[in-house]
Amino acid sequence: MANALLSVRNLSVQFTTYGQTNPVLKGVSLDVPARSQIALVGESGSGKTVTMRAIMGLLRSPPAKVTGGEIFYDGRDLLTMPDRERLKLRGTAMSMVFQDPMSSLNPVFTIADQMGTILKYADRRLGRSRNGRERMARVHEVLGQVRMRDPERVARSYPIMLSGGMRQRVLIAMALLSEPRLLIADEPGTALDVTTQAQILKLLKDLVEERGLALLMITHNLGVVRETSNYVYVMNKGVVVEHRPTAELFEAPRDDYTKALIAAVPRLTGGTSFGKAGAAA
Repeated sequence: MANALLSVRNLSVQFTTYGQTNPVLKGVSLDVPARSQIALVGESGSGKTVTMRAIMGLLRSPPAKVTGGEIFYDGRDLLTMPDRERLKLRGTAMSMVFQDPMSSLNPVFTIADQMGTILKYADRRLGRSRNGRERMARVHEVLGQVRMRDPERVARSYPIMLSGGMRQRVLIAMALLSEPRLLIADEPGTALDVTTQAQILKLLKDLVEERGLALLMITHNLGVVRETSNYVYVMNKGVVVEHRPTAELFEAPRDDYTKALIAAVPRLTGGTSFGKAGAAA
Protein backbone atom coordinates (compact mmCIF):
# COMPACT_ATOMS: atom_id res chain seq x y z
CA MET A 1 0.00 0.00 0.00
CA ALA A 2 1.22 3.51 -0.80
CA ASN A 3 2.30 5.79 2.07
CA ALA A 4 2.14 3.05 4.70
CA LEU A 5 3.03 4.12 8.23
CA LEU A 6 4.34 0.60 8.87
CA SER A 7 5.64 -1.58 6.06
CA VAL A 8 7.07 -5.07 6.59
CA ARG A 9 8.90 -6.61 3.65
CA ASN A 10 9.97 -10.26 3.34
CA LEU A 11 10.52 -10.65 7.08
CA SER A 12 12.10 -13.95 8.07
CA VAL A 13 12.74 -15.15 11.63
CA GLN A 14 14.25 -18.39 12.88
CA PHE A 15 14.47 -19.98 16.33
CA THR A 16 17.36 -22.15 17.46
CA THR A 17 16.57 -24.55 20.31
CA TYR A 18 18.38 -27.70 21.48
CA GLY A 19 20.83 -27.33 18.61
CA GLN A 20 18.14 -27.27 15.94
CA THR A 21 17.25 -24.24 13.83
CA ASN A 22 13.67 -23.82 12.63
CA PRO A 23 12.22 -21.10 10.41
CA VAL A 24 9.21 -19.44 12.04
CA LEU A 25 8.50 -16.53 9.70
CA LYS A 26 9.15 -17.09 5.99
CA GLY A 27 9.08 -13.85 4.02
CA VAL A 28 6.17 -12.06 5.72
CA SER A 29 5.06 -8.79 4.11
CA LEU A 30 2.29 -6.45 5.26
CA ASP A 31 1.39 -2.76 5.27
CA VAL A 32 -0.38 -0.63 7.86
CA PRO A 33 -1.32 2.77 6.39
CA ALA A 34 -1.91 5.73 8.70
CA ARG A 35 -5.45 5.91 10.12
CA SER A 36 -6.23 2.33 9.08
CA GLN A 37 -7.49 -0.75 10.92
CA ILE A 38 -5.60 -3.85 9.82
CA ALA A 39 -6.08 -7.42 11.10
CA LEU A 40 -3.48 -10.19 11.15
CA VAL A 41 -5.37 -13.44 11.58
CA GLY A 42 -4.46 -17.09 11.86
CA GLU A 43 -4.62 -20.03 14.24
CA SER A 44 -2.31 -20.39 17.24
CA GLY A 45 1.26 -21.04 16.10
CA SER A 46 0.83 -19.36 12.70
CA GLY A 47 3.41 -16.66 13.50
CA LYS A 48 1.20 -13.67 14.37
CA THR A 49 2.75 -12.82 17.72
CA VAL A 50 6.30 -13.45 16.47
CA THR A 51 5.60 -10.93 13.69
CA MET A 52 4.40 -8.39 16.25
CA ARG A 53 7.39 -8.93 18.51
CA ALA A 54 9.76 -8.57 15.57
CA ILE A 55 8.12 -5.26 14.65
CA MET A 56 8.43 -3.97 18.22
CA GLY A 57 11.96 -5.31 18.69
CA LEU A 58 10.89 -7.66 21.49
CA LEU A 59 12.27 -10.94 20.18
CA ARG A 60 14.77 -12.46 22.58
CA SER A 61 18.05 -13.42 20.95
CA PRO A 62 18.86 -16.21 21.40
CA PRO A 63 16.82 -18.24 20.55
CA ALA A 64 15.17 -15.88 18.02
CA LYS A 65 16.99 -14.27 15.12
CA VAL A 66 15.78 -12.06 12.28
CA THR A 67 17.41 -13.58 9.21
CA GLY A 68 16.07 -11.33 6.47
CA GLY A 69 13.68 -8.61 5.43
CA GLU A 70 12.92 -5.00 6.29
CA ILE A 71 10.59 -3.26 8.74
CA PHE A 72 9.89 0.35 7.82
CA TYR A 73 8.20 2.74 10.24
CA ASP A 74 7.44 6.13 8.72
CA GLY A 75 10.01 5.43 6.00
CA ARG A 76 12.86 4.33 8.32
CA ASP A 77 14.09 0.73 8.52
CA LEU A 78 13.84 -0.38 12.15
CA LEU A 79 16.21 -3.30 11.60
CA THR A 80 19.12 -1.07 10.58
CA MET A 81 18.32 1.70 13.04
CA PRO A 82 20.66 2.13 16.07
CA ASP A 83 19.24 0.41 19.16
CA ARG A 84 18.96 3.69 21.04
CA GLU A 85 16.83 5.28 18.32
CA ARG A 86 14.60 2.23 18.01
CA LEU A 87 14.09 2.18 21.78
CA LYS A 88 13.00 5.81 21.58
CA LEU A 89 10.21 4.86 19.16
CA ARG A 90 8.98 1.88 21.18
CA GLY A 91 6.35 2.93 23.68
CA THR A 92 6.14 6.43 22.21
CA ALA A 93 5.42 6.49 18.46
CA MET A 94 4.61 2.76 18.51
CA SER A 95 2.70 1.18 21.40
CA MET A 96 1.12 -2.18 22.00
CA VAL A 97 -1.60 -3.79 24.08
CA PHE A 98 -0.56 -7.19 25.39
CA GLN A 99 -2.81 -10.22 25.51
CA ASP A 100 -3.06 -11.03 29.22
CA PRO A 101 -3.65 -8.04 31.53
CA MET A 102 -2.95 -9.95 34.74
CA SER A 103 0.50 -11.10 33.65
CA SER A 104 1.30 -7.71 32.08
CA LEU A 105 0.55 -5.70 35.23
CA ASN A 106 2.74 -5.87 38.33
CA PRO A 107 0.57 -7.06 41.25
CA VAL A 108 2.56 -5.22 43.96
CA PHE A 109 2.30 -1.70 42.49
CA THR A 110 -0.75 0.49 42.06
CA ILE A 111 -2.00 1.43 38.60
CA ALA A 112 -0.80 4.99 39.21
CA ASP A 113 2.71 3.79 40.05
CA GLN A 114 2.92 1.68 36.90
CA MET A 115 1.42 4.24 34.53
CA GLY A 116 3.46 7.03 36.09
CA THR A 117 6.68 5.09 35.54
CA ILE A 118 5.81 4.41 31.90
CA LEU A 119 5.01 8.10 31.36
CA LYS A 120 8.23 9.18 33.07
CA TYR A 121 10.38 7.07 30.75
CA ALA A 122 8.37 8.08 27.67
CA ASP A 123 8.82 11.76 28.56
CA ARG A 124 12.54 11.20 29.01
CA ARG A 125 12.83 9.59 25.57
CA LEU A 126 10.88 12.45 23.99
CA GLY A 127 12.76 15.18 25.86
CA ARG A 128 9.70 16.32 27.82
CA SER A 129 9.68 17.55 31.41
CA ARG A 130 6.76 16.81 33.75
CA ASN A 131 6.63 16.81 37.54
CA GLY A 132 4.84 14.17 39.61
CA ARG A 133 1.60 16.13 39.85
CA GLU A 134 1.50 16.70 36.10
CA ARG A 135 2.17 13.01 35.42
CA MET A 136 -0.65 12.00 37.76
CA ALA A 137 -3.02 14.42 36.01
CA ARG A 138 -2.08 12.79 32.70
CA VAL A 139 -2.69 9.31 34.15
CA HIS A 140 -6.17 10.33 35.32
CA GLU A 141 -6.87 11.95 31.95
CA VAL A 142 -5.99 8.84 29.95
CA LEU A 143 -7.89 6.52 32.30
CA GLY A 144 -10.91 8.71 31.66
CA GLN A 145 -10.35 8.46 27.92
CA VAL A 146 -10.63 4.65 28.10
CA ARG A 147 -14.05 5.08 29.75
CA MET A 148 -13.08 4.43 33.39
CA ARG A 149 -15.90 5.78 35.55
CA ASP A 150 -13.67 6.81 38.48
CA PRO A 151 -10.12 7.36 37.20
CA GLU A 152 -8.78 8.54 40.56
CA ARG A 153 -9.97 5.40 42.35
CA VAL A 154 -8.67 3.15 39.59
CA ALA A 155 -5.27 4.88 39.75
CA ARG A 156 -5.07 4.14 43.50
CA SER A 157 -6.00 0.48 42.99
CA TYR A 158 -3.83 -2.61 42.67
CA PRO A 159 -4.49 -4.89 39.66
CA ILE A 160 -6.16 -7.57 41.80
CA MET A 161 -8.77 -4.99 42.85
CA LEU A 162 -9.95 -4.51 39.26
CA SER A 163 -12.10 -6.70 37.02
CA GLY A 164 -10.67 -8.32 33.89
CA GLY A 165 -12.29 -5.71 31.67
CA MET A 166 -10.92 -2.86 33.78
CA ARG A 167 -7.41 -4.33 33.68
CA GLN A 168 -7.65 -4.55 29.88
CA ARG A 169 -8.69 -0.88 29.77
CA VAL A 170 -5.68 -0.04 31.93
CA LEU A 171 -3.37 -1.74 29.40
CA ILE A 172 -4.98 0.28 26.60
CA ALA A 173 -4.52 3.45 28.66
CA MET A 174 -0.84 2.60 29.18
CA ALA A 175 -0.39 2.22 25.43
CA LEU A 176 -2.00 5.62 24.81
CA LEU A 177 -0.01 7.60 27.40
CA SER A 178 2.55 8.89 24.91
CA GLU A 179 0.03 9.53 22.10
CA PRO A 180 1.40 6.97 19.61
CA ARG A 181 0.64 6.93 15.89
CA LEU A 182 0.65 3.11 15.68
CA LEU A 183 -1.15 0.80 18.10
CA ILE A 184 -0.60 -2.97 18.00
CA ALA A 185 -3.15 -5.07 19.91
CA ASP A 186 -2.34 -8.73 20.54
CA GLU A 187 -5.56 -10.71 21.11
CA PRO A 188 -7.21 -8.03 23.30
CA GLY A 189 -10.08 -9.39 25.34
CA THR A 190 -9.33 -13.07 24.70
CA ALA A 191 -9.61 -13.97 28.40
CA LEU A 192 -12.79 -11.93 28.92
CA ASP A 193 -16.45 -12.88 28.68
CA VAL A 194 -18.18 -12.12 25.40
CA THR A 195 -19.98 -8.98 26.60
CA THR A 196 -16.85 -7.42 28.12
CA GLN A 197 -14.80 -8.38 25.06
CA ALA A 198 -17.28 -6.58 22.82
CA GLN A 199 -16.97 -3.46 24.98
CA ILE A 200 -13.15 -3.55 24.76
CA LEU A 201 -13.22 -3.97 20.98
CA LYS A 202 -15.67 -1.09 20.59
CA LEU A 203 -13.45 1.03 22.81
CA LEU A 204 -10.41 0.28 20.65
CA LYS A 205 -12.32 1.05 17.46
CA ASP A 206 -13.63 4.34 18.88
CA LEU A 207 -10.20 5.40 20.10
CA VAL A 208 -8.62 4.66 16.73
CA GLU A 209 -11.25 6.70 14.91
CA GLU A 210 -11.16 9.58 17.40
CA ARG A 211 -7.37 9.85 17.50
CA GLY A 212 -6.59 8.93 13.90
CA LEU A 213 -4.37 6.03 14.95
CA ALA A 214 -3.23 3.13 12.82
CA LEU A 215 -4.30 -0.17 14.42
CA LEU A 216 -2.77 -3.59 13.80
CA MET A 217 -5.06 -6.15 15.43
CA ILE A 218 -3.60 -9.62 15.99
CA THR A 219 -6.26 -12.27 16.52
CA HIS A 220 -7.53 -15.74 15.69
CA ASN A 221 -11.15 -14.64 16.10
CA LEU A 222 -12.85 -13.96 12.77
CA GLY A 223 -15.71 -12.17 14.49
CA VAL A 224 -13.20 -9.67 15.85
CA VAL A 225 -11.70 -9.30 12.38
CA ARG A 226 -15.09 -8.55 10.84
CA GLU A 227 -15.90 -5.87 13.43
CA THR A 228 -12.57 -4.10 13.85
CA SER A 229 -10.68 -4.11 10.55
CA ASN A 230 -10.98 -2.85 6.99
CA TYR A 231 -8.14 -4.99 5.61
CA VAL A 232 -7.03 -8.52 6.56
CA TYR A 233 -3.81 -10.52 6.32
CA VAL A 234 -4.19 -14.28 6.83
CA MET A 235 -1.19 -16.21 8.17
CA ASN A 236 -0.50 -19.94 8.11
CA LYS A 237 2.76 -21.62 9.18
CA GLY A 238 4.75 -18.39 9.09
CA VAL A 239 3.50 -17.25 5.67
CA VAL A 240 0.88 -14.69 4.62
CA VAL A 241 -1.38 -16.80 2.42
CA GLU A 242 -3.96 -14.16 1.53
CA HIS A 243 -4.59 -10.45 2.08
CA ARG A 244 -7.62 -8.49 0.92
CA PRO A 245 -10.17 -5.92 2.07
CA THR A 246 -12.23 -7.41 4.89
CA ALA A 247 -15.57 -7.47 3.08
CA GLU A 248 -14.06 -9.13 0.00
CA LEU A 249 -12.24 -11.75 2.08
CA PHE A 250 -15.40 -12.88 3.86
CA GLU A 251 -17.51 -12.71 0.73
CA ALA A 252 -15.25 -14.91 -1.41
CA PRO A 253 -12.02 -16.20 0.18
CA ARG A 254 -9.48 -17.55 -2.30
CA ASP A 255 -7.00 -19.57 -0.27
CA ASP A 256 -8.03 -22.99 1.02
CA TYR A 257 -6.70 -22.17 4.49
CA THR A 258 -8.82 -18.99 4.66
CA LYS A 259 -11.86 -20.99 3.56
CA ALA A 260 -11.18 -23.54 6.28
CA LEU A 261 -10.87 -20.82 8.95
CA ILE A 262 -14.22 -19.33 7.97
CA ALA A 263 -15.87 -22.74 7.74
CA ALA A 264 -14.68 -23.51 11.29
CA VAL A 265 -16.72 -20.65 12.79
CA PRO A 266 -19.62 -22.12 14.84
CA ARG A 267 -23.01 -21.54 13.27
CA LEU A 268 -26.37 -21.05 14.97
CA THR A 269 -28.28 -21.84 11.77
CA GLY A 270 -27.74 -23.94 8.68
CA GLY A 271 -25.81 -21.09 7.06
CA THR A 272 -22.95 -18.91 8.24
CA SER A 273 -22.85 -15.50 9.84
CA PHE A 274 -20.22 -14.39 7.32
CA GLY A 275 -22.24 -14.38 4.14
CA LYS A 276 -21.29 -16.56 1.15
CA ALA A 277 -17.89 -17.53 2.54
CA GLY A 278 -19.34 -20.50 4.37
CA ALA A 279 -20.74 -21.91 1.18
CA ALA A 280 -17.45 -21.30 -0.60
CA ALA A 281 -15.61 -23.21 2.10
